[in-house]
Amino acid sequence: MDLASHRFISYFDIPEAQQLCDLAVVEQFADQTIIFEEGEDPSFLYLVLEGQVEFKKQAPLNQYQTVALAKANDFFGEFGVLDGQPRSARAMAAGQVKLAKISRPDLMEILSNAKGKVILNLFSYIIHHLRVTTDQYVNQLVHKEKMELVGEMVNTILHDFRSPFTGIQLSSTMLKEMHPDEETQEWCDLISMQIQRMLGMAEEVLEFAKGTTVLYRKPVTVAKMLQHFEKLNRVYFQSTQVDFSVKADEKCIIYVDENKLIRVLQNLVGNAVEAFEKPGGKIIVTATGTQEWVKIAIADNGPGIPDAIREHLFDAFVTYGKRSGTGLGTAIAKSIIDAHGGKIEFKSIPQEGTTFYILLPQTQRSEMQAEVAEEVKLN
Repeated sequence: MDLASHRFISYFDIPEAQQLCDLAVVEQFADQTIIFEEGEDPSFLYLVLEGQVEFKKQAPLNQYQTVALAKANDFFGEFGVLDGQPRSARAMAAGQVKLAKISRPDLMEILSNAKGKVILNLFSYIIHHLRVTTDQYVNQLVHKEKMELVGEMVNTILHDFRSPFTGIQLSSTMLKEMHPDEETQEWCDLISMQIQRMLGMAEEVLEFAKGTTVLYRKPVTVAKMLQHFEKLNRVYFQSTQVDFSVKADEKCIIYVDENKLIRVLQNLVGNAVEAFEKPGGKIIVTATGTQEWVKIAIADNGPGIPDAIREHLFDAFVTYGKRSGTGLGTAIAKSIIDAHGGKIEFKSIPQEGTTFYILLPQTQRSEMQAEVAEEVKLN
């Protein structure tokens, strides 16, 4: 946006506004650039012209927690400029950012001669900003406590379930050895895969609660992965009377953690199945590739995503119209796609259906082979 049309400049009469524009220094900041540190002496007021700035407070173990966000047409650093006290948080560019900065001495001189309405407008904004920041901080604290509780709960479940899961696994292996016929072998393999899948799902929730995603990458043919997913869920689709089909380019090969990607599919497809209001639902998964990306689309003919949750669909603990569920499914899916350097988006039309689009970076075969060789070498 133009400096002269910024909210802060509009508070002043024309002569003072022009003076501020002349004094302001416009700078560009790259992603993750620290604009100022917590505890630093205040030198400038900053006006956001383009992009976003995150404000982070130092937390235990030398980590930082985001407490507020400034967008285009916002301004920040006013507390330090007005009272001369050290900065209360770190300011960091979130993406490419364009800022205009006005030095503290210049600003204080102009404010000392400004009319009363200017001061009232300024303090009205500051009070509003304080309210918003307080709400954001409280919400983050609540979110953090929820995630800690989820982590403790999943840890307990994993500990308690490992013993019975091991028993099921051993029983399946014994049955497989006793009955060599093809049907029994197939069902025993399915039992084994589902046990591993349940343990993997619990581990992923635990990772998400800790804020980490560990990837075990390997070259994966997308068509084979989707066929494997269909096999794992065949009984589920039959019992829910859902028509599930796959259309995938056989040439699409990606370098990913296959188990985690299947977890993403399970979350999105599972949500679609639960949303169907009557039997006869259809889900079509397609996969196509370009030089740069592999695109996986999951389309259903369900009722669509309600307006009430669209904006926050990928946030944790967001759910709608379910009798059960934690509201973590889509949040975990996004964290896994982000960890792969990919993107996830959706389009939804009421009473017509929803399509999720997963974009994963295309990796050349030579690069995959080199990385696999390096992994073997390290092991």
